[in-house]
Amino acid sequence: MAERVNRMGQPIGWPVTTELPRPRPQRTRLEGRFCALVPLDVAAHGEELWQAFSRDPSGASWTYLPIGPYETKAEFLAFLQAAQSSEDPLYYTVLNAQGRALGHATYLRIDPAHGVIEVGFIHFSPEMQRTPVSTEAMYLMMSYVFETLGYRRYEWKCDALNAPSIAAAKRLGFRFEGVFRQATTYKGRNRDTAWLSVIDSEWPALKARFELWLAAENFDAAGRQKRSL
Repeated sequence: MAERVNRMGQPIGWPVTTELPRPRPQRTRLEGRFCALVPLDVAAHGEELWQAFSRDPSGASWTYLPIGPYETKAEFLAFLQAAQSSEDPLYYTVLNAQGRALGHATYLRIDPAHGVIEVGFIHFSPEMQRTPVSTEAMYLMMSYVFETLGYRRYEWKCDALNAPSIAAAKRLGFRFEGVFRQATTYKGRNRDTAWLSVIDSEWPALKARFELWLAAENFDAAGRQKRSL
């Protein structure tokens, strides 16, 4: 893209064509073929989420989250109760095609004034990991941000030591932007934060890739993918 300059010859950014501010995400249902995302409801989802996450007795899936692991169901449900009422992060439960709760994810650092939003607090149970459910859940959240809400930028941040998270983000089309050193702390330790993003101009091509991958003909009778994302 050609450089744009002001009347003093200084390089400046291109005009923003998106109407700002953008709407905030709503507590709405996002429906797919393999899964649906629904607003977190402790009464409806708490027990199933506890059972789903309990299939990781090591607690390894909590290592890079600022929350958990929880020793008792009561502690876990207390966390969910607080999460249910939170506006930012805004929690969604991931349901499989049979309607069973298998994980959660959120929108956070929601910035309608600039059209920027982050996906985070992603916690997928062992049953959900490396399945079409996990991919479609991320596709549905991204689609809602760009197509319904009209945001300009969608962010993914994680501990720079969390290699699986960075690899997952890149697989989903996020571009690595760098590491913010000593950006924050959690669980009594330092976190250098890796930043990745997708911007609105990249979404149409990513959407086409997702839809090809999620199509029924991309899976064999055993549910295995034929082509990678």
